[in-house]
Amino acid sequence: MIYEKTSFLGTGRRKRAIAQVELIPGTGKITVNGKEGIVYMQFNPTAIFAIQGPLDTLGLEDSYDTIVKAKGGGLMGQAGAIKLGVARALCKMDSTNHSILKSARYLTRNSLIKERKKYGLKKARKAPQFSKR
Repeated sequence: MIYEKTSFLGTGRRKRAIAQVELIPGTGKITVNGKEGIVYMQFNPTAIFAIQGPLDTLGLEDSYDTIVKAKGGGLMGQAGAIKLGVARALCKMDSTNHSILKSARYLTRNSLIKERKKYGLKKARKAPQFSKR
């Protein structure tokens, strides 16, 4: 008997946010940290479209439910992390999805994070005003 996996996992990161994504066969419902995805993302259409992007590209938006555990960062950072997690889970589902998602730039990890504050400065690079006398 051939065992077929019914759920697919993917982890995504963006800024300080980390998202663990699980795709299971369903109707296209998104759940983030136990809440409905639209409510968790505070009805922000940009965040919702980012999350659904990889599924829309493959035409699977109504075929899989997305269950997410997200922590750290802000809402848009978490949305970017979820997008990457969904894309990675779709690649585990079927290896032919990899080339489609890569060409649509969903598998690119955005490594930009906030730079740390240095001593003697007000922020990471902002110095106090120079006084000649």
